[in-house]
Amino acid sequence: MEQKNKSFARFTTGALGLVCLLFIIGAVNMIAANLRIRADLTAERLYTLSKGSRAILGKLESDVTLKFYFSRSAAEMPMQLKTYADQIQDLLKEYEIAGKGRVALEAFDPKPDSDAEEWAQRYGVEPQQTSMFGPPVYFGLVAVSGDREQVIPGFSPRSEPTLEYDITRLVTRVAWPEKPVIGVMSSLSVLGAPMNPMMMMQRRQQPDQGWAVFQELRKDYTVREVAADADAIEPDIRALVVVHPKDLSDATLFALDQFVLRGGRLIVCVDPFSIADFQANQQQNPMMMQMGGGQAGPSTLGKLFDAWGVTFDTSKIVADMSCATKLNAGNGRVEDNPAFLSLSAANLGKGDLLTAQLSQVMMPFAGAFTFAEGNGIAVTPLITSSKDDACLVDQMNAQFGMGAMRAQLKPDGVQRILAARLQGTFKTAFPNGVEGATNAPPEVLASGNGTVVLFGDADFMQDQFCFQSVPSLFGNMMQPISENMTLFGNTVEQLAGREELIGVRSRGQFNRPFTKVDKLEAEAMKKWRDREETLQQDLQETQQRINAMAQEKKGMERLILSKEQKAELESFRKKQMETRKELKNVRKNLNRDIERLGLTLKLVNIALVPVLVVAFGVWRGARRKKR
Repeated sequence: MEQKNKSFARFTTGALGLVCLLFIIGAVNMIAANLRIRADLTAERLYTLSKGSRAILGKLESDVTLKFYFSRSAAEMPMQLKTYADQIQDLLKEYEIAGKGRVALEAFDPKPDSDAEEWAQRYGVEPQQTSMFGPPVYFGLVAVSGDREQVIPGFSPRSEPTLEYDITRLVTRVAWPEKPVIGVMSSLSVLGAPMNPMMMMQRRQQPDQGWAVFQELRKDYTVREVAADADAIEPDIRALVVVHPKDLSDATLFALDQFVLRGGRLIVCVDPFSIADFQANQQQNPMMMQMGGGQAGPSTLGKLFDAWGVTFDTSKIVADMSCATKLNAGNGRVEDNPAFLSLSAANLGKGDLLTAQLSQVMMPFAGAFTFAEGNGIAVTPLITSSKDDACLVDQMNAQFGMGAMRAQLKPDGVQRILAARLQGTFKTAFPNGVEGATNAPPEVLASGNGTVVLFGDADFMQDQFCFQSVPSLFGNMMQPISENMTLFGNTVEQLAGREELIGVRSRGQFNRPFTKVDKLEAEAMKKWRDREETLQQDLQETQQRINAMAQEKKGMERLILSKEQKAELESFRKKQMETRKELKNVRKNLNRDIERLGLTLKLVNIALVPVLVVAFGVWRGARRKKR
């Protein structure tokens, strides 16, 4: 009996202990579920709210409510979107915490015919059909502050790299609704152009909406077009963007001069050869282009550059073998074009906020700047070429591809500046004003503090070098192919907007470039170019010898090859085959090196951790056995 009591007591004690343990585990899980404890171990802190977002949230003067609409209960909603929605909601909770009471998060599941669906439609969250007969689904965000509201109509996983920027910009729009005025002066239709009635009669013409970078500007700024022949810049323009300025009059140059002297912020994009200008000329004057006329002209600021100590040679284009871009050369061939620059983090200034977080910028046919010293202007390089693989080539040769500029591709060891910021005391280019015009007040004509950002290329903002349009569940989305839009947006925001947004927009990239592979390809390209030049030179010498032999013959004998000519041709063909075989080996060795590098990375990623665990276990076991 006593033994049974002891057993029962032991059982009861164990059961109670188990219940207590389960209760403790449940309590710990409940507490831990409400705690946001996590560690971001990515190299660029991709999953941590940036300092820029925290700075903006810390400056909020009014309450902001974030209303997240997602059709979570819809059976038609794809699983990948549900996963992405969880990531977004998790990020929005970070906003709520960082807002310290100023930001409130509300999540809604807009079911059919519900109040949540009615409000989603009223706010402008776009309904999307996932099936022909199914109900619409919603996936968007609304920010509300007082009587002001802004909306992101739909999210897509393709826009994940800009997710935080989109949300933070949404908050700034609703918290600070006033829009600074941005002026745009250009010889190109960057802001769009009205439809031509004559073209409409011939064929259907799509309305010209302008470049996407300027469409994006309109979301945060009041964008005002400034005529290319303007003789004054309106005083309420906070920053002025000048794109491909061709043949500006002295009156217009004087207007820009005065704008800078009175403290205006100027962004200038000049170009030795503008693809956009060439395409526009080709569309407007196809017959002229076929006859060799109607060429697109270069752009510069002439007298202003002279006064500021800036030199921009419009006859030269920067070529950089380490930044070459793979282009379609026709007939199914792909060639590396060093004049079409794909710039990496090594070419972008890490000490400047504009470019610190960027890693991929594309600049086709860009020119280089040089700057005089001791003129009172501080120059900060933003984008540069490499030092060991770059040179200058003629603008005309670069237009016709590798064949035309191959002989000039000889690196000269000079690192060239493709973009820079100028700050300081600018001197006027018109100390006596403009001849025949009313002179400005003497104090404005003297000198003044200003800021100018220069880009040696105007095409980098064109749509085809910024993004590609891809279909998605929520319509066509702009998928970036470079960080050109980010670069331009950073520049405008620093000069005219909220600088905190730059740190948000310039987040790290999820796709990181293989710099080692790029270096291998650059080295292979050098070998290939050297051997190809040697082959071309041998061909020319052989042809000259054959022609010389033919000159010694008379009449119809010139059409018949002599033994010496046949021997020369046979010798050249043999050398040609050997050279081509050598070039093929260069490509094989390159592919082998790349495959070997890929295999090494796979071994490190897959096998390294298990090997380390096994090694630690063996070491631990040996140590215990020794003890």
